[in-house]
Amino acid sequence: MSKVIFTAVIIAMCAAALAAEPQVESPAKQAGALAQEFVSLLKPQLKQAMAEGGPTRAIAVCADIAPGIADSLSAGSGWTVKRVSLSARNASRAVPDSWERKVLLEFDRRQAKGEDAADISFGEVVGGRYRYMQAQGVEPLCLLCHGKGLADATMEALRQYYPDDQATGYNLGQVRGAISVSRNL
Repeated sequence: MSKVIFTAVIIAMCAAALAAEPQVESPAKQAGALAQEFVSLLKPQLKQAMAEGGPTRAIAVCADIAPGIADSLSAGSGWTVKRVSLSARNASRAVPDSWERKVLLEFDRRQAKGEDAADISFGEVVGGRYRYMQAQGVEPLCLLCHGKGLADATMEALRQYYPDDQATGYNLGQVRGAISVSRNL
């Protein structure tokens, strides 16, 4: 009987020790969380800039703040975090590599078949690296800087901050680009 109690105590202690160990999240969960964190840090700043100075102020904030958010998240997490698009606004930071381009084309196909851009993501291991992308869909706020028939002041701000801009002419709900997150395994 004491052997049974002793065994039960040992099993309970092992179970408690295992439960106390921190659970390591999968690369997919970590990457998804970083993509969401990027959006949650940038979006409120863009909304505030829109309220303070309209699209021209939002363009300045996006040009100055978004790269810093990506760089900070990359430095603090050990992952590479960036935004990419088939129609890049920032030619020095947002042009996709061949894998990202393939995924973005697939995101466009999925959205065209009716999938909500906000729900589109993809991740896989490529060459010893976990790669993940979360689509960025065009929301009403986005149309003021990424839509059609933009105001002259908005176009001037785009020329000033993004001389090679290709990220206009979008419609509500389209995939505008993606947050791309990757790291070596």
